[in-house]
Amino acid sequence: MTDPTGAAASPGHRRPFDAVLCDVDNVVRHFDPSGLEALERAAGLAEGTTMKVAFAPEVDLPVLLGLATEQEWVESIAQGLAGLVPEATAWELGTALLESPFHADDAVVSLLRRVRTRVPLVLVTNATLGLEADLESLGLTDLADHVVSSARVGLAKPDPRILELAAARAGVRLDRCLFVDDTAENVEAAAALGMRTVHFRTAPDLARALEPLFG
Repeated sequence: MTDPTGAAASPGHRRPFDAVLCDVDNVVRHFDPSGLEALERAAGLAEGTTMKVAFAPEVDLPVLLGLATEQEWVESIAQGLAGLVPEATAWELGTALLESPFHADDAVVSLLRRVRTRVPLVLVTNATLGLEADLESLGLTDLADHVVSSARVGLAKPDPRILELAAARAGVRLDRCLFVDDTAENVEAAAALGMRTVHFRTAPDLARALEPLFG
């Protein structure tokens, strides 16, 4: 018996799972909100106001399903901020959110690169149509075997269909997948499908869950 890399597996040995399905934002990629928060303070808004408007389902779901562009999302954010700040400021805040700088978590990336030497790795994420360019800017286009982006497939977590699609891309049964996400609702949806789950908070959470695979 061999694993995907061609290495022989010990007789009777079975991996704890046969694929890893992993979220991107707040797991692999983290945003820096400090610039946006400074603009909010200058505008007399409480920090987090722009995100509250931007991530309300009626505002962000169209862009996550690929039905709206990122600029249309900014327009919706500006509309949601109407009455709180002048129109120009509302647009500035929406644009600042869209253009927030981001970086990759090197510890998580290192763990996932190790994963891919053992089992298929699929990134399954709620994202805009700009995800591919963002991954390229981070040097992560080769991180996973497949990327299942909500904006490309027209399905968004916690819809179980996007999780089923990710498992199919990995070529693995649902109950043989490990699902990693920072959002409890998404973790619960995966668990309901029979997946093993990790509610991600820090890289050590992921490292502990992966120990049986590497051991």
